[in-house]
Amino acid sequence: MARTVGIGHQDFETVRMKNTFYIDKTELIREWWENEDTVTLIARPRRFGKTLNMSMLEKFFSVEYAGRSELFESLDVWKDEKYRKLQGEYPVIFISFASIKENTFEKAKESIYRILTDVYNKNQFLLKSGLLEEEEKRYFMNISTDMSETNATISLHKMSDFLSRYYKQKVIILLDEYDTPMQEAYVNGYWDKIVSFIRVLFNSTFKTNPYLERAIMTGITRVSKESIFSDLNNLEVVTTTSEKYADKFGFTEAEVVQALEEYGLGDRKAEVKQWYDGFIFGSKKDIYNPWSIINYLDKKNVAPYWANTSSNSLAGTVIREGNVQIKESFETLLRGETIVTELDEQMVYGQLDLDEGAIWAFLVASGNLKVKRHWTDTSQFGSWKQLYELELTNFEVRVTFANIVRGWFAQAAGDYNAFIKALLADDTEAMNAYMNRVSLRIFSTFDVGKKPSDQSEPERFYHGFVLGLMVELVDQYEVKSNRESGFGRYDVILKPRNIQKKAMILEFKVFNSAREKSLEETVENALHQIKEKEYAAELLEAGIAEENIRMYGFAFEGKRVLIDSAEMKNINI
Repeated sequence: MARTVGIGHQDFETVRMKNTFYIDKTELIREWWENEDTVTLIARPRRFGKTLNMSMLEKFFSVEYAGRSELFESLDVWKDEKYRKLQGEYPVIFISFASIKENTFEKAKESIYRILTDVYNKNQFLLKSGLLEEEEKRYFMNISTDMSETNATISLHKMSDFLSRYYKQKVIILLDEYDTPMQEAYVNGYWDKIVSFIRVLFNSTFKTNPYLERAIMTGITRVSKESIFSDLNNLEVVTTTSEKYADKFGFTEAEVVQALEEYGLGDRKAEVKQWYDGFIFGSKKDIYNPWSIINYLDKKNVAPYWANTSSNSLAGTVIREGNVQIKESFETLLRGETIVTELDEQMVYGQLDLDEGAIWAFLVASGNLKVKRHWTDTSQFGSWKQLYELELTNFEVRVTFANIVRGWFAQAAGDYNAFIKALLADDTEAMNAYMNRVSLRIFSTFDVGKKPSDQSEPERFYHGFVLGLMVELVDQYEVKSNRESGFGRYDVILKPRNIQKKAMILEFKVFNSAREKSLEETVENALHQIKEKEYAAELLEAGIAEENIRMYGFAFEGKRVLIDSAEMKNINI
């Protein structure tokens, strides 16, 4: 009989005692212990079993769970006598920053203080143990949500001291979702403040801590060493391109197949593979997202279960507010193609507004993109570049981003959908009415980060608009932008999948008062450019008749838009 699936369980003891669905990842214990790394940072996307694995490590090593063999019997790690003896041998401090999602630095700091205070409350027995000196007791009692920043930053260091003296054994520290405060700080504008605080906290906890046996941190990203790990030279960093622990987070294909068989879904392997396969960690391919697989086993139908994660929400924002190059590259990805780019796996959230490589690094770390291959390019004298070939991870991610793009136009959804219908019907009067309403309502949401430029706003808007066209018309048209055709580069082409249907060429121009007297003249210039530069060459070569090609000029002046259309044969140059 198949086990109960159990959605959302993150506590190892609960999973084992209730015998809910679980895939054995206890080999992580052995691999981590035998690697002998002092402090390990493991970066994996959201909902990849990080918290459950950290809970497993806590229950295995913690003195509080000494003698709890029933938690590990029948699992891989218990087959080794050496590890049976190791279970329950160390004091463990296990904390999580997953809940720190505050909109101000003061609130974020207060949340961290609360977590640190809980550690002390949990270990109140130390006050009566006879171990602590009077000064140490006073420090202990001062740990609270209104403590000084100095007391807060050394609190885990001090607790390590207390526990190691009491148990006569150094401490293991487990910190889950360490980078959540940094992500929220970036979104809410207090990045520099949180970095300064956490740098000191981490230094005292993980670097200048003689009472530390070993530590693991998990998160989505590898935050830049210069940001918060500046003094941490004992840190082993494991990213999605590392070989270490490659199959210890996420489900392998063999594990997924076995799970499908258990639940009588063995005939659905192809469907599940199409939707959820595709993650690559190190050289391990065919890794599946656990959250999606568990939900599929429970509900027995495909859906983008992984869509509503905070990292995906930020990913959508980063692309929407990104520059033209970001949007064009994302168009390529949505078509199922790959891009090649430089990126640094060390994330600097503060650079997401400025650095294209930082954006791709974030999308890789968050699981939305996978590294198909990477290499060092030294082809130019004196150069050394880390190049990555990237593609969307799987079909679920593609569906997720299609929904994110639709969400960009949600506040003008009725007008946007009406515009699409007018475009397909070649109703330029209706197109003008609806596009001006859309522009008025959502134009500013495509600003680049915190530094919008009035001059390039229309260009950012229409590239976001192109992504919307790609999503809405994917079944009928191949949508391309900024490609060479004829004697120039067109803005947008809608190439029908059925060549008997109408094709469209869209050219966008910003009104220039130095060269043009009116928006009407700007539109005429756009239409003439399409004809003059022979942008239709690509369509004609594909066998589309000239009379089936429509041209559209879009002229922008601020948020105002003017659209006109013409057939190719009716334009004289």
